[in-house]
Amino acid sequence: MAESALFLFLQLESFGLEPAGGKDKIHALCETYLISTSKESVPQGKSAGSRGQKGNKATRPRGGTAGPGQAISGQRSAQSRLKCHLGNRVLLVSHLNEMEMPSPPRKGRLQPTLVLATLSAAFGSAFQYGYNIAVVNTPHRVLKSFYNDTYFERHGTFMDEKVMLLLWSCTVSMFPLGGLLGSLIVGVLVDKCGRKGTLLINNIFAIIPAILMGVSKVAKAFELIIFSRVVLGICAGISYSALPMYLGELAPKNLRGTLGTMTEVFVILGVFLAQIFSLQAILGNPTGWPVLLALTGVPALLQLLSLPFFPESPRYTLIQKGDEDTARQALRKLRGWADVEDELAEMRVEDRAERAEGRLSVLNLFTFRSVRWQLISIVVLMAGQQLSGINAINYYADTIYESAGVEAARSQYVTVGAGVVNIVMTVISASTVECLGRRRLLLVGYGICGSACLTLMLALLFQSTVPELSYLGIICVFAYIAGHSIGPSPVPSVVRTEIFLQSSRPAAFMVDGAVHWLTNFIVGFVFPSIQEAIGAYSFLVFAGICLLTAVYIYVVIPETKGKTFVEINRTFAKRNRVEIPERKEGVTGAEPHSPSLPAKETSF
Repeated sequence: MAESALFLFLQLESFGLEPAGGKDKIHALCETYLISTSKESVPQGKSAGSRGQKGNKATRPRGGTAGPGQAISGQRSAQSRLKCHLGNRVLLVSHLNEMEMPSPPRKGRLQPTLVLATLSAAFGSAFQYGYNIAVVNTPHRVLKSFYNDTYFERHGTFMDEKVMLLLWSCTVSMFPLGGLLGSLIVGVLVDKCGRKGTLLINNIFAIIPAILMGVSKVAKAFELIIFSRVVLGICAGISYSALPMYLGELAPKNLRGTLGTMTEVFVILGVFLAQIFSLQAILGNPTGWPVLLALTGVPALLQLLSLPFFPESPRYTLIQKGDEDTARQALRKLRGWADVEDELAEMRVEDRAERAEGRLSVLNLFTFRSVRWQLISIVVLMAGQQLSGINAINYYADTIYESAGVEAARSQYVTVGAGVVNIVMTVISASTVECLGRRRLLLVGYGICGSACLTLMLALLFQSTVPELSYLGIICVFAYIAGHSIGPSPVPSVVRTEIFLQSSRPAAFMVDGAVHWLTNFIVGFVFPSIQEAIGAYSFLVFAGICLLTAVYIYVVIPETKGKTFVEINRTFAKRNRVEIPERKEGVTGAEPHSPSLPAKETSF
């Protein structure tokens, strides 16, 4: 009986399962087995003193027990039998002692496959977004001259200033408008084509406009630039939602924050390189601008050639496609080890949770109580990111530099310096988000931004009487950029992936993207009018928005670092006042990807 029970318990342990009673029970059964088999191994016809003599009666020691030598010999025989039964999985005392100290859960590492997949996806997507934000800013005089010359060749007269202003406003504003369109179709694409498939298809919206802009000077058609900006906006709108989704689902939970911030890191890198290439001495001149605009096709081409060699999101593959074998293979490549059953079990838990709430459309999302506060949170985060004044700071920067005595020709180099600050602080945020947490970076970032806006307002109001305050204005611009790069810019890309389950994530990202691009579009059109009406006091409005956003984050948004998607969902469930069934303890049969599986994470 002890032998059968022991072997059953050892088999459970060999599969990574902890039987009822734990390892103390295994230890006790092992001792019982060794004692019982040592008794059985003592021959009844021999005594300790008459070993080797035949025909004599066995004389037992008092108490009817075997002698010490026989007990030791029997125990050794029992150990041999135990070792034979287990087939080199003998449970010695030293092994039992090791079992008393359970090994800590493995933490995900930056495996080569994970790193290269991140670089390929981010460089071909987020980099383009950042590049196209900034590429038309510095050479705007050169591009306006091309518009005017083309109009003169067609009509024999130069453009009216109002017509020029309208055309240039269309060139700039068509990009966020295209982004809004892209954000509205991304939900359908990521569900039908997958995360990786969406990114690959999206390259069409980058390569075609790159070619069109590259030949616009030869074709003498500025309309090609305006049309291409709309298409590039669609590309940015799709990638800004699909990329964080893909990276967040590839990453292990202890690296999800770092990989999630890669979206913003590559956006900032794209902005910085666009500022470098746009310098007059490089490509921001009458002969180089077609190449400058066409360079946006290079990252897309590189992604098109490299990304197919990397795996699709394992969560999408398992939960939405039901292909557990492919998901297991993808996880093994991304993690660098063969045993990925714990992570698959966690995905099954999420699958059961999403089966309970069902697939959600955008309309369902607004009426579904279980995601109410998550939805409000992403709206606040994305609106706060744009309405806190980052675009206004960029718009006002040249005026601030000139007021400090920086020549117009030199201000482009100051802008590049601000880009360096942006990159450095974003990289710092990416490297500390798993250590300091999402909430802390957001709160610190908004605190710096709000303080910089207030100080900048005072500097602009009193610099006419105290000229030295103009230098304080430059410091405020750099401080604001640093603060925004720590939290408000990169961290929302992480949080918006974490606070939704697989079933509601595509619809949530459509809402998130729409808010991002709509507020971007509004600020671009409304800020010049606000600035003209109230001047420096416009930064008081931005300081107020920073304060309100920070208060909301402090009160509502929980810390999400190191938690699974289901654990985060349970945290929000309390605020939403809904109940989510707790995971049941215990182990049942190992049926892969079955709704009947228990919630406990096991090796099955």
